[in-house]
Parts: sequence; structure tokens; C-alpha cells
Amino acid sequence: MKYIILIAAITFTFLIACNSGNKQPNTTNDAAQPTPASNSAEQQAINTKPSSSVNGIINGYLDMKNALANDDGNGAATAGNTMVEAFEKFDKSALTTKQKATYEDIEDDAREHAEHIGKNGSNIKHQREHFDMLSKDIYQLAKTIGGGVTLYYDHCLMYNNNKGADWISETKEIANPYLGKSMPTCGSVKEELK
Repeated sequence: MKYIILIAAITFTFLIACNSGNKQPNTTNDAAQPTPASNSAEQQAINTKPSSSVNGIINGYLDMKNALANDDGNGAATAGNTMVEAFEKFDKSALTTKQKATYEDIEDDAREHAEHIGKNGSNIKHQREHFDMLSKDIYQLAKTIGGGVTLYYDHCLMYNNNKGADWISETKEIANPYLGKSMPTCGSVKEELK
């Protein structure tokens, strides 16, 4: 009986921890977040959506996030393959110097993670490991080039033995790609990307 009560208490604590940040975005400044541009012309150039080809990358990523949130490894694999194709078709010619540097910095790494996810439809744990690293690259891409729509930078503090992980979402509502259906609303919005 003591064990049942202990398990119930631990489960309750985890649920409270996961749902405590769902309502309000975190507005604290993180050292890892890029600083704003020094002048408005440069900021306007950074926020310019150079072409719809970036939307292909972002949409593939969002499809992957949604598949992982639904514990759908095959859907995540399909989205990974879509992302690889979108990277191949991406047109860098309309990018500013800063945007091009950021894109070139993340391109190979992000494409490799998308390829791994695309080849491992039956291993969702491995897909989620690569999705964690891919999310860092996509955050930099969306922050520098834009995603074509308002995006949300979310955080799950429980993933990877409580080390936590971030992801990009198209909605404010949390749909956790790391914990999937076992804890779908675990997480909070850290930042809104426009």
C-alpha cells in the first residue's frame, strides 16, 4: 500500500511540474538567444522572408514535430525525407549576408538529422534524439530568416532525464514531441517568433 501511495505522489508531482508553465510564455532573457540587430534597416533585412523555399523546411519540421507528438515514427520519417528535399531545393540567392551565414552554418547538420529521422521510422527514441538537435538548428533558421508564420519556441523540462529540450511549434498549445502521448501537454512556451 505504501508503494502505491508513493507512486501516486510521484506521478502527481510530475504532472504538476509539466503543466505549471502551460499558461504563460517565459519572458526571461536567455543568454543563448540572439541579440536584436543594432539598426532598423538591418533588422528589417533579417526578418525578410526571402522565398517560399524556407517554408518547405519549416513545414517539414512542423510535420515531424506533430508526428512525434502523436508517437508516429513513420510519419516523422516521411517528414524527415520531406525536409531533406526542401534543403536540396532551398534558394540562398535572396538571403542577406547574415542570413546566408546562418543558413550555411546549420544546413549540413540539420540535413543530417533530418536524414537520420527519415531512415529510422521504427525507432522513435532515436528519432527524438535527432529531433532535439535538429530543433536547435531550426530555431536559428527561424530566428534569422523567419518561418513565414508566427512560431512558438517551446520547452520540455522532463525530456532526457530532466535535462530538457526545446522545439518549434505553429501553435501556442503544447503538443510535446519528446514525450508524445504519454505526456502530451508537458512543456511551456519560451518565446514567440514572428
